[in-house]
Amino acid sequence: MMKQFLLLLASLLIVPLAATQALAQNNYKIKSGDVLRIEVLEDASLNRESLVLPDGRVSVPLVGSVQVGGRNVDQVRDEIIQQLRPNFAADPTVFVSLSQLAPPRASTNAGGRTLTVYMLGEVAAPGAMEVKQGTTFLQALAQGGGVTPFGATKRLQLRRAGTDGRQQVYTYNVKDIINGKSSIRTPVLQEGDVIIAPQRRLFE
Repeated sequence: MMKQFLLLLASLLIVPLAATQALAQNNYKIKSGDVLRIEVLEDASLNRESLVLPDGRVSVPLVGSVQVGGRNVDQVRDEIIQQLRPNFAADPTVFVSLSQLAPPRASTNAGGRTLTVYMLGEVAAPGAMEVKQGTTFLQALAQGGGVTPFGATKRLQLRRAGTDGRQQVYTYNVKDIINGKSSIRTPVLQEGDVIIAPQRRLFE
């Protein structure tokens, strides 16, 4: 009897908690640095966690780039369903949730000002990362755990928003830099920079 009472009490506590969490996610406005969990019931190969880039967009298979910044999870789900609709016989069942919140924005502390940069692709710790002002491209890679064995170290990318709002892409052969074959200096990072390690090709 006591066991049944405890189970009933637990269920009464869990349901309101779940409802509160769902309501909080529905009211939350997504911002750059957040990580979204996107799941498509009809095709598990589309399931993934996507980092929201500085321009407020995420990449979704079969859809491409989707603007999510400033929206809540319900609005994003509806947008993805609409974009995926031509690929399915009926409307797909899509679930969108917040997997991880962005770290605090740039701040000032005893160690100096910090910046938020982003790591994507074949890196040990993908996602948003706080670095000290003055951190270089290579230093940020080291701080984030480096490139995985599947990463293309000959063509790592730095993507940065230009003064005209367009994205600028810089490519670095970090393998040659590490092996002493190149003396090129990697740049000091700026707020919102994105470092991408593409997947290594078969014979690369």
